Amino acid sequence: MTTPVAYSVPSHVATMNPKFTSTLWGISIGCEKAQPIVSNCRVSVTGVRAAADGSREVGFGTTKGVALNGNGTMVTERPFTGGAIDFRRATAPLTPKPMENAKTVVLVRHGLSSWNEEGRVQGSSDKSVLSDVGKLQAIRVRDSLSQLDFDRCFASPITRAKTSAELIWEGREKPLVYLDTLREANLHFLEGMLNSEAREQYPELFRSWREDPLNFNVNGVYPVVELWAKAKLAWEEILSAPGERLLVVTHKSILRAMLCTALGLGPDRFRGVDVHNAGVSTFTVNTRGEPMLASLNRTAHLHVDGVHYLD
Repeated sequence: MTTPVAYSVPSHVATMNPKFTSTLWGISIGCEKAQPIVSNCRVSVTGVRAAADGSREVGFGTTKGVALNGNGTMVTERPFTGGAIDFRRATAPLTPKPMENAKTVVLVRHGLSSWNEEGRVQGSSDKSVLSDVGKLQAIRVRDSLSQLDFDRCFASPITRAKTSAELIWEGREKPLVYLDTLREANLHFLEGMLNSEAREQYPELFRSWREDPLNFNVNGVYPVVELWAKAKLAWEEILSAPGERLLVVTHKSILRAMLCTALGLGPDRFRGVDVHNAGVSTFTVNTRGEPMLASLNRTAHLHVDGVHYLD
């Protein structure tokens, strides 16, 4: 007798047979060989049904792909133990009105930049560029997402994010759109300074930025509070776009604000989440505009051939 088993499977790639029994495999895209997670167990999948076009519906929305015999792959956006069919009121809506279709939004931080390597305050400055390691990281993101069919990519127009987005989106024909609402926080005269210099020259200001982001202000301007307003506008712009699967490439602080606003957290929780260079997070958003966090800061794709994330 086989025993139902709960899994924690990497959130958007898994392999299984058509009847969801026998061996379950997890695959890290970019690796030469899949590694078995568990075998000879019955796989319990929530809310799966076949569709006429050969795809399978997992939770709400449609997961494109065909489950093949043996070790064939099926791309999915949710772990097999998840996939709530119709969650309600877990989070507040991100859209002013209901959407026609549920959406999946994949959020990516840009790759390692020159100022990341030097330990400088970046903010909205456009003088920091993607480093060689950062370019490799963006390529790793591209490879890890290659089997997902995105309808559109949104990116910050600031160079380090723009270059990352161009590398990740390479080979795709659908639109790449730059949004000002995805620009990084404006840190004013701190931008370009080494973190050590900012800490030494402006100790109280730097302490507030690190420890009390809600009250951090530069000449009466509150950058983190401003980020929350921008994040809400960014969500509205992104979710109003056509398509069911959308990619976003931007910066650490605006990503923190987008993650927190989606989860109902205020700017006082700015430091409550973190996103590494080329880290990938995923939300599913139902037709009422209510988001559900499916994965946070995935970096497994960077641990291949000696390329690792750096912060």
